[in-house]
Amino acid sequence: MSGTAYDVLIIGSGAAGLTAALALAETKRVLVLAKGDLHSGSTAWAQGGIAAVLDAGDTFENHIRDTMVAGAGLNRRETVEFVIENAPRSIERLIELGVPFNREGKDLHLTREGGHSHRRIVHVADATGWAVQAALLKAAEDNPNITLLPGRACIDLVTGRHGERFSGNGRVWGAYALNEVTGKVEKHLARATVLASGGAGRVYQFSTAPRGATGDGIAMAWRAGCRVSNMEMMQFHPTCLYNLEVKNFLVTEAVRGEGGRLYNPVTGERYMEKYDPERMELAPRDIVARANDDQIKRYGLDYVHLDISHQPPEFVREHFPTIYEKLLGLGIDMTKGPIPVVPAQHYTCGGVLIGLDARTDLPGLWAAGECTESGLHGANRLASNSLLECFVFGEAAAKDILECWDELSDPPATKDWDESRVTDSDEEVVIKQNWTEIRRFMWNYVGIVRTTKRLERAAHRIKLLTNEVDDYYGHFRVTTDLIELRNLLQSAELIVKSALARHESRGLHFTLDYPETLDQARDTVLVP
Repeated sequence: MSGTAYDVLIIGSGAAGLTAALALAETKRVLVLAKGDLHSGSTAWAQGGIAAVLDAGDTFENHIRDTMVAGAGLNRRETVEFVIENAPRSIERLIELGVPFNREGKDLHLTREGGHSHRRIVHVADATGWAVQAALLKAAEDNPNITLLPGRACIDLVTGRHGERFSGNGRVWGAYALNEVTGKVEKHLARATVLASGGAGRVYQFSTAPRGATGDGIAMAWRAGCRVSNMEMMQFHPTCLYNLEVKNFLVTEAVRGEGGRLYNPVTGERYMEKYDPERMELAPRDIVARANDDQIKRYGLDYVHLDISHQPPEFVREHFPTIYEKLLGLGIDMTKGPIPVVPAQHYTCGGVLIGLDARTDLPGLWAAGECTESGLHGANRLASNSLLECFVFGEAAAKDILECWDELSDPPATKDWDESRVTDSDEEVVIKQNWTEIRRFMWNYVGIVRTTKRLERAAHRIKLLTNEVDDYYGHFRVTTDLIELRNLLQSAELIVKSALARHESRGLHFTLDYPETLDQARDTVLVP
């Protein structure tokens, strides 16, 4: 089935995708595809805030330095400068859209998080992402030039090889997507396509990422011919709630920023002094996550304690209303006692390689947000730089598309999706089994601390599963679960390949076989 041709196709309805859509829609007809509902991406889950230099006592240079220190020197300086210098303008635009940031009098209230030398995080209490998503979505829904289509799981990009006459080039003309309601595959064509599909966090057993973060954009771009970079740099958030009923509930970094302390629940010891005596709980995430992981493994614990109950109860309730209410519903009063927490995968720092104009390697394809490697995060993302990256590169993609519009031709005749040789699956259990297996071995073998032997074991499992999944994919009609399994497996392979290629420990990649950091920081770039 063919979809209507739009000027621009955007895959993803989070901060990056909607920012690009709103900037393009002044003059172009834009189609936004979302897997699941329009709120289901990572943006709505972001509790912390957005980093921006807005205080007279702070400078761009301070924010740049903090970002580079957290990124262990793997960042690209020009990208870091570009994003940070554009941050105040991004905040202004969000205020114009009606995002109700917390204020102190007339000024924006700024909080501080791990790795930041100054207070520079603008926020909406502890639910910034939800407020940002709501404001962007309302603006998009009100815009007659933007069509929002939820319930569309993208399968692959439409490229030159899908033309009626094979051209051999990797020019992108849109995407094939499964309509999750009808079960039919649609073809959505456009002059320009923007990937804003989020990260690959669900490749791990424990993750704060939403259910749909299965690396779809990264896997699709790789299959189409894009390079990917630094996929071994998977960020683990130090403090995810430990609760057997509630999965993936994040306890924001700002809790530590406002005085939260980490304790060993058995010894009662405040242990961060052993790992980073100067910064303690305000050390960057990779250091705190490894410390928590070390305490859990060393003492055979299920979790460690995060405690902010020494602060006045009204202070805690005012700063963290969402977390307070959520925990209270689970029988935990954070004003009176500690919160049980564990590390969990949180952010994909690597991804599809892009330049400052958000262009990928393929003509007709731009990308923004967590599915990309722009050079901003390096070997470890600094807290609250991620939403910022979405706004700046969403804008950059739109600007570049508009500037080169006349050079972009209309889509040629392309093939519809062919289901003539497949049937409905009779073995859905295969998908569930493989999904569970991937997430478990990735957590055990490619987690916070790695070894070459563990990585090789993971690579071996991936090879066996790839044959099985490819065979399954070739014989049965696609479902969202099958699309996601295929992309999860592809993302896992890219992460393991990248990790095996880096013979040092840097930032988020820590391996017992190469504990030293090399003098020169080099990106891990994989070429299809």
